[in-house]
Amino acid sequence: MTIYTFSEARQKLASVLDEAERVGAVRIKRRDGSEFEISPTKPSRSALDVEGVPLDLTASEIVDAVHEARRT
Repeated sequence: MTIYTFSEARQKLASVLDEAERVGAVRIKRRDGSEFEISPTKPSRSALDVEGVPLDLTASEIVDAVHEARRT
């Protein structure tokens, strides 16, 4: 794993991020000795991001079904 100084990382941030994506992670070290790791994350998906279900119904038929369900 590559370790960059804070100054190096700041000067070439795009390259540091590209390397993290390519190899999995990079570290950045401050003068005081503290280290931080940068690693790529997977994009999160919304719980509402689901595939549709083919019902072969028209919009009118769906609206009629909803109206009927609300009457009962």
